[in-house]
Amino acid sequence: MGQAMRILFAAVALLLVSCSTVAENRITTALADAGLSEPVAECIAERMVDRLSWDQLRGLSALSEKRRGKKLSLPEFLHHYRAALDPEVYAVMTRAGVRCALTA
Repeated sequence: MGQAMRILFAAVALLLVSCSTVAENRITTALADAGLSEPVAECIAERMVDRLSWDQLRGLSALSEKRRGKKLSLPEFLHHYRAALDPEVYAVMTRAGVRCALTA
């Protein structure tokens, strides 16, 4: 039973990692499609993925529908999409953006 449990835990851990990777890729794509540069979108997605619910993460895909057609700086992006974002998503994205700016 001990080895079977370890295999089960390993399988669950692998599943969770793959789900997180898929979610991170979707966030990156949604943010880039909405106007952020790819590197900024990747950095923010990496920091957001574990802090938001699945529903909040799914809501980010609607941002690309409101796209202005040009690449935006992070402050421009946050200003443009503030009304379209859930307040918690906005707060997490802002904090993630600041961390990305500080570590860049």
